[in-house]
Amino acid sequence: MFAAMTNAHQDNHDSPDHKTVSFGFTEVASDEKQGLVQGVFESVAGNYDLMNDLMSGGIHRLWKNTLIDMLKPRSDMRLLDVAGGTGDIAFRFLRAGGGHVTVCDLTEGMVRVGRDRAIDQNILGGVDWSVGDAQRLPLPDNSVDAYTIAFGLRNVTEPQMALAEAFRVLKPGGRFLCLEFSHVVLPVFDKIYDEYSFRLLPHIGSIVAGDKESYVYLVESIRRFPPQKKLEAMMRDAGFDMVSHRNLSGGIAAIHSGWRI
Repeated sequence: MFAAMTNAHQDNHDSPDHKTVSFGFTEVASDEKQGLVQGVFESVAGNYDLMNDLMSGGIHRLWKNTLIDMLKPRSDMRLLDVAGGTGDIAFRFLRAGGGHVTVCDLTEGMVRVGRDRAIDQNILGGVDWSVGDAQRLPLPDNSVDAYTIAFGLRNVTEPQMALAEAFRVLKPGGRFLCLEFSHVVLPVFDKIYDEYSFRLLPHIGSIVAGDKESYVYLVESIRRFPPQKKLEAMMRDAGFDMVSHRNLSGGIAAIHSGWRI
């Protein structure tokens, strides 16, 4: 059963201070992005693992293992996994000895996939499933020991607001970990990865998943995401201490870490 959370969005297109945000390389009204993102992930929900395999060459599985290794799950640890609808992080957390995980994802289709996968894998306890917005989490203050978000922060309309919400729900001493496609730091390799991402990946997505447009957005959203040092600064602005990042595969992805002291 889903715990649904709805948010009213006021139409302010006629307002002189109406704000736009990036949806890939396109600028859209800030109150439209959430619906567009939901549309993308409703479309790819059934092929989400395939999507990540195509975007990372299958290495996303190792990156997620690294995230869990950094988290060091304990039996008394309560985790909030945001944008984790299909359960990849949640299942790894439980198998590594974690206590309880709440999965919160904006898209109901993604959550349904995760719930079905849990049943298929006989994971019947230790996890709650909810539909909710990273910018307005349906959890009380100081309620979780750890917060993870994998390949989700770049899809949030206001990432700074999501970081503030992560800080709010974490207990003092709690840890924030963000795994995200990032900015390649190796010379030449960045050009090779760009060539694959922009020329080949949307074409492959069209053939394999029948959805070229979603893959175009996903590639563009990576390029619009803040580079590693910029995201560190945003985390500090949200209140996090001991902020750091770890590049993976030459910066194709990075794990950002911060603590609520």
